[in-house]
Amino acid sequence: MQRLHSAEGHLLYAKRQVGHLCRSLAHPFGRPTVLRERDALDGLSRLGIRVPRLIYCGASYQAEEGWRGLLVSEALEGFSDIESWYAAGGDRGGEQHAVLLQQIGATLARMHLGRWQHGCLYAKHVFVKVTPEGVEVALLDLEKSRRRFSRKRAAQHDLRQLRRHSPWGEGEWQQLLQGYALQWGGELPQLG
Repeated sequence: MQRLHSAEGHLLYAKRQVGHLCRSLAHPFGRPTVLRERDALDGLSRLGIRVPRLIYCGASYQAEEGWRGLLVSEALEGFSDIESWYAAGGDRGGEQHAVLLQQIGATLARMHLGRWQHGCLYAKHVFVKVTPEGVEVALLDLEKSRRRFSRKRAAQHDLRQLRRHSPWGEGEWQQLLQGYALQWGGELPQLG
């Protein structure tokens, strides 16, 4: 990952990869992961989920080196990962924190209702922007994301993984699930 600045002064991130492939039934010989991440950025953006704005994505094949890929995206200005937000003094006990957790849950439910699975959902991939006007949630690191046939399977995978690797206690987790349930609009998928 490389940090760059655009001519307008915006912070950009460039991801260059050589030989990074993902295999699937549709691509048994492999497909560059930057293309998979591009698809996820586009798909989640269409669902109204905040993700980094895509500036450029391309891949090429060269006999000597194999597949090479480049993905350039704009930084999420004003956002920080949830763990950094806590470390910087983010209020864990107030009403704003409850709203934040519910917003994270609602964002994840929107993703799953669209049958998208993050694939590697850790708290460090959940970015937040908390201002007096409100809370925004964004998702990052989508190179393992994929569409699932079942929204329930996408939800089960991601929620189990996030639960195992989250900084939240049981009460906080229940607040997140409350926001998830409101967006999901039905019985929550079994996580057990």
